[in-house]
Amino acid sequence: MTAPGVDDAVQEKEAVTERRLHPITPLRRAWAPVAVVIGWAVHDPDQAQRQLTRLTTTTLLIALAVVVPAAALYGFLTWWFTHFAVTDSELRIRTGLLFRRTAHIRLERIQAIDVTQPLLARVAGVAKLRLDVVGTDKKDELAFLGEREARALRAELLARAAGFAPETAHEVGEAPARELMRTPPRDLALSLVLTGATWVSLVAALVVPPLLWWATHSVWTVLATAVPLLGAAGASSVGRFVSEYDWTVGESPDGLRIDHGLLDRSHETVPPGRVQTVRIVEPLLWRRRGWVRVELDVAGSSNSVLVPVAPREVAEAVVARVLPGVVVPPMSALARPPRRAGRCVPVWWRGHGLAVTDAVFASRQGLLRRSLALVPHAKVQSVRLVQGPWKRLWRLADVHVDTGANKTVTARLRDAQEAAELLRAQAERSRTGRRGARPDRWMA
Repeated sequence: MTAPGVDDAVQEKEAVTERRLHPITPLRRAWAPVAVVIGWAVHDPDQAQRQLTRLTTTTLLIALAVVVPAAALYGFLTWWFTHFAVTDSELRIRTGLLFRRTAHIRLERIQAIDVTQPLLARVAGVAKLRLDVVGTDKKDELAFLGEREARALRAELLARAAGFAPETAHEVGEAPARELMRTPPRDLALSLVLTGATWVSLVAALVVPPLLWWATHSVWTVLATAVPLLGAAGASSVGRFVSEYDWTVGESPDGLRIDHGLLDRSHETVPPGRVQTVRIVEPLLWRRRGWVRVELDVAGSSNSVLVPVAPREVAEAVVARVLPGVVVPPMSALARPPRRAGRCVPVWWRGHGLAVTDAVFASRQGLLRRSLALVPHAKVQSVRLVQGPWKRLWRLADVHVDTGANKTVTARLRDAQEAAELLRAQAERSRTGRRGARPDRWMA
């Protein structure tokens, strides 16, 4: 006679069907042995060059005949020993050729599932799933799946995470999305031209290498400096344009969906109820056109940009969908620090401001590059008052608001008495705000 617990385990094992990744995945895994060889060559280029000069054509062909099949075999075996399965309560991922690893991902802990397609993956018709899970810094991923299979699996996992029954979750399908805004490529390109970081990195890449050559006459020193500077200049301009191309924000029952990318296409989701802070950024050269950038702090997620560039009215309309019932305070409603704050921070004190509404704690900083941070009262985890000796002399203090995303928003250079009252009032707003906070569950 078999024990009831054993019977349940056997029945569950029979009910769970393990699946493999797309057959094209071994090509991705096969690069690992080749990468080891390339890494050795880069680490010791002189030794690698000496070894290559000693190789005859026959030896080189024999080496290729060994390395290529070995790489292919490695890719095949890693694919063969990788499985995943969806149960009633979790997603299981088994990986490892020599050292086995099994990840048990509870469905109710899933916050976001992003579908990404690098350029070659788009050509091959495959995609990868990246999962944001509560309490983990590193994303688990399934790479690669067929494009249709990836979207169907994403929809099923989100449906189960939302509480749909397992037998009906696969029938729910992907929730429809309503487009809220789309960034024109022309506006994106012009916004990058009008960004100060782009010009600073470009000037540094053009000026520093010639100065180093004049001072050292060392090619290696110039290259070691010029390559990172050129890479930084490219990342701040061309890289951002390629990544943020065709940026589209849509609204669906499972949150705000973000699609973007020229070469590598990404399909991301901003989890509902997990947004801790919304930050509206306004660079100096954007003000004449009325453009802003919207950034996010999301608990347990790497999503950080909501709108790369848009007119303020459009951006505020999108913010209203992220934080229902929140109205962005106008600049005229932000209270500046007292004039004696100029004794602590000359000139730049004028860039700070504060407004507290029934829904959010709003703090502004920056004189040239303005940044307005909005923290819903329900997302405040703790409030702190900080006052150094110099600020104590001028009866000033800073109020720090900590959020669930391990980030802090600070109201700087406030009157000391005002800061003490703000500290007490904000603690009470946070307690009452959590009672009416929207749920964190999917499609709730």
